[in-house]
Amino acid sequence: MKCAGFVLAGGRSARMGRDKALLPFRGCTLIEHVAAEVKNITKQVSLVGDIRRYRNFSYPVVEDIFPGKGPLAGIHAALAASAADWNLIVACDMPEVTFGFLGRLLERAGAGCADAVLPVGSSGRAEPLCAAYHRRSLDAITRALTRGVRKVTDGLVELRVDFWPVADTRFFRNLNTPQEWSSYSNG
Repeated sequence: MKCAGFVLAGGRSARMGRDKALLPFRGCTLIEHVAAEVKNITKQVSLVGDIRRYRNFSYPVVEDIFPGKGPLAGIHAALAASAADWNLIVACDMPEVTFGFLGRLLERAGAGCADAVLPVGSSGRAEPLCAAYHRRSLDAITRALTRGVRKVTDGLVELRVDFWPVADTRFFRNLNTPQEWSSYSNG
């Protein structure tokens, strides 16, 4: 199965107060850590964000086609840039994501017939920013963005989505505030 990986780093990090992607983490930055986990599975990894901010990393950078429209636009940019059938989309602020978890996610995607596979924790909330999207999802996401849809899950309504129950949600836990970051890094 041909697959590619994309790490979303296009957000403003407003709640964090500084760029989450550049937070120091285990001897590198958070975005480098997440990208390395994705690369262990896909071999092809790109960052989705501002090329001026991330051009010094060893990964290609893809910019949004719909700038300022949130993470749905980041997913769109990734799919538009991809030649792969399946695409891992992972937010840069998920320090516990592992290549093992991502491998299981891609296995599930390859074994089914959905357009996207989104993990779902015990809360019932799907995580669209640590998910697998088939390239055929691009047209539906494009239509959603042109209608002004910004919420990711609202932008997926035309897709066949496999909501994958996952018991251990730490893999896709994201960190949004200085308090969450401090609690995580000191925990």
